[in-house]
Amino acid sequence: MGENASFWESLIYAHPTCATWKQEAEGSIYHLASILFVVGFMGGSGFFGLLYVFSLLGLGFLCSSVWAWLDVCAADIFSWNFILFAICFVQFIYVTYQVRSVSFDKEFQELYSALFQPLGISLTVYRKIVLCCDAEVVTLEKEHCYAMQGKTPIDKLSLLVSGRIRVTVDGEFLHYIFPLQFLDSPEWDSLRPTEEGIFQVTLTAETDCRYVAWRRKKLYLLFAKHRFISRLFSILIGSDIAEKLYALNDRVHVGKGFRYDIRLPNFYHVSLPETPPVPPPRRLQRRSPRRLRPVVPNCNSSRKQ
Repeated sequence: MGENASFWESLIYAHPTCATWKQEAEGSIYHLASILFVVGFMGGSGFFGLLYVFSLLGLGFLCSSVWAWLDVCAADIFSWNFILFAICFVQFIYVTYQVRSVSFDKEFQELYSALFQPLGISLTVYRKIVLCCDAEVVTLEKEHCYAMQGKTPIDKLSLLVSGRIRVTVDGEFLHYIFPLQFLDSPEWDSLRPTEEGIFQVTLTAETDCRYVAWRRKKLYLLFAKHRFISRLFSILIGSDIAEKLYALNDRVHVGKGFRYDIRLPNFYHVSLPETPPVPPPRRLQRRSPRRLRPVVPNCNSSRKQ
C-alpha cells in the first residue's frame, strides 16, 4: 500500500503547480479546433452520422496540429494530433466507400425512402433485406392472378411497389391492396415456419403491378441470423394485417347509418334460434384474417348492450 501511495503522490505532486497563468489567450486556431471538437461530438449514428463525426474531428485535430506547430512549437503535441487527424481521415474515406457501395435501383431506393428510412433502418440492414429477395422486382400484368383460391401454395412474402391488387373470395370482392402493402401478410401470419398452406383468396392485378417477393425459407434463414430484421418484419406484417381488417370493417354496415365495428364484437347481438350452434374450427386461431369476415347483424333484432 505504501508503494502504491508513493506512486500516486509522485504522479500528482512531482510536477510543480502553476505559479503564474498566461495573461494572453491562445490563438484563433486553437479555439477553432475546440469548437470543431464540440460540434463534432454532437454527431448522430448511421453512415452519415459517422461521416459528420469523422470530418469535424479530423478538421479539429488538423487545427490542433497547426496550433502545436506554429504557436506551441511542441513536436510531441503536433505528432499526436497529426496521427489522430490521419486516423479520422482514413475512417472518413472508409465510410464514404461503404456509402457509395450501398446503392440500389430506383424502385428499391424509393421503397427505402418511403417505408424503411422513416423507421430508422440503416442502409446496411436494408441491403441484407434487398439481397434476400435477389434485388429483383417482379412485374404482374393487368388481370393476371398473383394467387388463386385453393390452388396457389403459400411459399413467399410479397410487398407491392406499384399498381393495385383486387382481393376476392368465391368471386366476392373483399378489399384492395395498394402500394407499400404486403400481398400475402395474412397467409404468412397464419402459418408456422414448418407448415405449408394454400391461398384462401384470389389476388388479381387491376393494373400493371410491380412487387418485391421474398422466398419463405430464405426469409426465415435471414430472420434466424438477424433478430432485428425478424422483429422489423413482425411489426410491418402486423400493421399491414390491421389495415386489411379495417378495410373489411369499412364495408360492413348495419343500416340506419350505423357501422359494424370489428373491434367491438359484442356491441350488437344477433338472435338466430333456428341456426344450430356450430363449434369453432380446431385451428380457427391460425386461419387467415381475410376469411374472418364479419357477419352483418339484423338491425331489427339488435340491441345495445
